[in-house]
Order: sequence, then C-alpha cells, then structure tokens
Amino acid sequence: MQDREQAVRLVGEHTLVRQVSDLARRVSSSDVTVLLLGESGTGKEVLARSIHANGPRRERPFVAVNCGAIPTELLESEMFGHERGAFTGATVARTGLFAQAHGGTIFLDEIAEMSPALQVKLLRVLQDKEVRPVGSDRSQRVDVRVIAATNKDLGEQVRRGLFREDLFYRLQVIPIALPPLRERRSDVPLLVEHFLARHNAGRTRPIAIAEEALVHLWEYDWPGNVRELENVIERAVVLCDGSRIGTDDLPPNVRAFLSEKRLPRPVLGADGIDLNRVVEEFEGRLIAEALERTRGNKQAAARLLGLKRTTLVAKLRKVRDLPGADDTAPRDGSAHAAAGGRSRA
Repeated sequence: MQDREQAVRLVGEHTLVRQVSDLARRVSSSDVTVLLLGESGTGKEVLARSIHANGPRRERPFVAVNCGAIPTELLESEMFGHERGAFTGATVARTGLFAQAHGGTIFLDEIAEMSPALQVKLLRVLQDKEVRPVGSDRSQRVDVRVIAATNKDLGEQVRRGLFREDLFYRLQVIPIALPPLRERRSDVPLLVEHFLARHNAGRTRPIAIAEEALVHLWEYDWPGNVRELENVIERAVVLCDGSRIGTDDLPPNVRAFLSEKRLPRPVLGADGIDLNRVVEEFEGRLIAEALERTRGNKQAAARLLGLKRTTLVAKLRKVRDLPGADDTAPRDGSAHAAAGGRSRA
C-alpha cells in the first residue's frame, strides 16, 4: 500500500499543474490542514494521497471518507465510531474512521455535503483533537492530519448559510485549487500515455492510439476531467479490435465534439450565403487545427489532413491569414506559434 502511495502523483507538465504540485510538496512536511478545491474528477484524492505519501505520516494510515456517499444518519457513527447498543442495529462497538486514521491522515472528500449538525462536531474535533463515539460518555484523543476537498464554492455556501463560517476558516488554512482539464489541454497526450500504460499492463498485445483520435481527445472539453479521460481510455482499450485506438473507438460525444466546435453548421439566410467564403473558412480552421496539433510541422499536418505537403503549403499561401503562410515556420515550432499566437491551455 505504501509503495502505491509513494508512486501517486499528479500527471502533467502544464504550468498550473506544476504550481499545484510545488505547493503540495511544500505543505507535505507539515501537519497543516489543507483544503483542495476543484471540479469533480480533477484529481483531488490523488493530490491528497501525494501530500500524505511525501510527509512524515507516510508510514501511518491514509483514510478516505466520501462525505456525500454515506447517508447522513450514519455519517457520525462512521466518522467517530459508536458503542454497542448506541442505536438500533449497533450490536457491537465500532471504531470510527478518525480513530482508524490515528497517526496518519484523514481525507474528507465532498466536505460541503456534511450536515450542519455534523459540521459542529467536526469543528470540535479539529479544535480539541478528540472524538466521542456515539453512545459513549468519554472522549478519546486522536492525532490525525485533515485534508478536505470539495467541488463547490465553500465561500458561497457560507454566505447562503449552508456551511459554518468557523469551520470554513479552520479547513482552508492552505487552499489548493486544481485546474480543470480543459484549462491544461497540453497535458492530454501525457495523460493518455499514462492511462494507456496502466490499462495495457498485463496485456499480451498493447494498444496504442492513432493521431486522429488524439486530436479529438485534445479538443474535447472533458466536463468529467481526468477521471472521464481515464474512463474513455479504459473503454477504448477494451473495445479496440486492432492495435491502435482510432476515432471510431471513441464515445460518440467525444467524436462529435470536434466537428461541432470547429465546424459550426453554416446557415443559409434570406440574403443567401457566400459558399466560397464558407468553404475557405472550414478549410482554414481544419488546417489551423492540424498545424496547432503538430506544433507547426507541415509534413505531419498534411498527413493528418490527407494532403501532400506541397498542397498544404499552397493552401497556406492562398489563405493569407493562416499561420505558416510564408512556409518559414520551423517544423518543431510551438503550438502557440503554430496557432498564430492563440493562447491555449
């Protein structure tokens, strides 16, 4: 278990990921309470495990609690334990999750889902370092580091009276915000390779990914973030008939996203339409996309588009506002340069 935790890390080289990883390393050596913020699937539990694995408590337990998955009426006994006979069905005493995490770290995921009554008890635990099992008249000392996480705006929850202000400030000693995947698209190829390696493990015939499929994965907005991307890769590895994941192996919503995003349907209005201009715009967008994806490499971009390189260069010269029209861009140019200076995550 410890070997696995030591290997846990955020995968990515984007500036935002490096900033998050750097901050996580800096707080790992202390016992300060950390609040992880970010959309579902951005890797909050991965980061929590990384903080634990790189800190002085690494040899002690890491206990993860999903506050939104445990029924409210059971959450207190799950977290703090209960005595025998404390309530109907409590036939034996049970140690709570805080006690199980003694000496280590407890990760409270979806902390915003905790009921107001339980928020009061959690605040007392954070202040006094003691828990009282349900049905007990005695408290017991616990030594745990607390890392909490939420996909909600806790400040807004406080303003609406749904979350205690004093608990909010107790939890957010060190807030760390994880970026959504759509804001760090340059990490998509790295994540794809990471998940391919994971889900190819033990297979006699490893599965790779085709360039065209990777373009679709790059462009998709990933509302489910990294978790959704891993699910797509796992599904594709299982269902792929050949040795490479192609566009047809991707889910329909991912396949359709590129055409909907880059090639909006033209509308024939009452005054008609300039068909030549529309065709040029469509062609230009696809060429720009191919150049961006291949970091300005015209040979690779031409291959993506099913063109000869000379044909692509001719089209670039014809459409003057496209990047690379002078055919002088270096083949290893950055995606930013290939996109004519467009900022992309």
